[in-house]
Amino acid sequence: MTALSLIMLAGTPVLAQADRPAATPAPQTAAAATSAEPGLRGATAIVNGAIITGTDIDQRLAIVLAANDSELAPAEQAQLRNQIQSNLIDEMLQIQEANAADVAVSDAEVEATYNRVSQQNFNMPSDRLDAYLATIGSSPQSMKQQIRGELSWQRLLRRNIAPFINVSADEVQERLDRLQADKGTEEYRLGEIFLSANSENSAQVRERALQIAQQLQQGGSFVAYARQYSEASSAAVGGDLGWVRLGALPPELATSASQMQTGQLLGPIELAGGYSLMYLIDKRQVLVADPRDAVLSLKQISISFPAGAKQQDATARASRFAEGVQDLGGCDRAEQGAAALGAQIVSNEGVRVRDLPAPLQEAMLSLPIGGVSPPFGSIEEGVRVLMVCGRSDPAASSGPSAEQLMAQIEDERVNKRAQTYLRDLRRDAIIEYN
Repeated sequence: MTALSLIMLAGTPVLAQADRPAATPAPQTAAAATSAEPGLRGATAIVNGAIITGTDIDQRLAIVLAANDSELAPAEQAQLRNQIQSNLIDEMLQIQEANAADVAVSDAEVEATYNRVSQQNFNMPSDRLDAYLATIGSSPQSMKQQIRGELSWQRLLRRNIAPFINVSADEVQERLDRLQADKGTEEYRLGEIFLSANSENSAQVRERALQIAQQLQQGGSFVAYARQYSEASSAAVGGDLGWVRLGALPPELATSASQMQTGQLLGPIELAGGYSLMYLIDKRQVLVADPRDAVLSLKQISISFPAGAKQQDATARASRFAEGVQDLGGCDRAEQGAAALGAQIVSNEGVRVRDLPAPLQEAMLSLPIGGVSPPFGSIEEGVRVLMVCGRSDPAASSGPSAEQLMAQIEDERVNKRAQTYLRDLRRDAIIEYN
């Protein structure tokens, strides 16, 4: 095996939980805007007397740009600013409605959610997230305001919509029966960015969707763009629709999804009322165990190269290593064999196959106990292999319970009515643009 056969792996998943997009600072009144402190830009919109400033938009834009691998052209940034302003208006309306309905979100709730987001989405404590946001031109206050908007909206939906959603036992049973009938068929975990359109602005919205698709293809974070652009209720969770079957999707989306491969982006897809961009996060078979849910016991065997190592020398050593690991004689003798090769060895327990980089998943599933993966790595990072020392295969899924299905149907109906609710808030608001 030559160095050309080494698998070069990128450590970052295509759809990681990207940096949570920032939010606006606490609303100001129009009067306060006239006495803004130095450096604070003036109002770009006034929503029922509360202002949105250029600084608010800049701080939200900074998060999106930080999550984008490529630099956006000035025209694209201008379009993004317009969309962010629209999002901030909706956010302001949601907070105002929660205040008027006496279900306002407390500062303590916002702070607790911010701390949780810092750990789950950024993998850092909140004080480090504060510093990170400052370095990219955003702020903790901006992100906390978006959190306040999301929590306010969720609370409004629970109070004003959810209690009036009724799902019968017959509906749940019908879906359970359909699920059993679909056993073995594929279901899809999809991400969606939905942009609403009408006959007057359809061409402009489609052009905007094409620009978003291009930015995503160039390395933009789908989660970040979904949170900023999507007008569907799934925007709050980065556009994630969860696991769905084709029959539950609009025909236009179902046809497209059936042809997609994991990691693929499609769109814009024209729907009644707008355009969708779809991202296939994953797919599996209904009520069938997924081999990628197998849990492995692994030994990682690796070699490193000294600083300044020549390509020729590294290639020769990598080839000897690749040959030597095939003769280790199984997991019981791995330590002794690794020492003879001048390699290091680390044990890893409880590793799910689906958590491994995509290029390795199929290779690991095909290996017997004691089998060794193809080498992967580089001169800078070192070269390593994985040896399978144990495997726990997943059990077949029994599917969701009746209670889970009822909750799913309720969520679908709440989300549909939420779009109408927000549309009514926009219609009744007094919004002035500068």
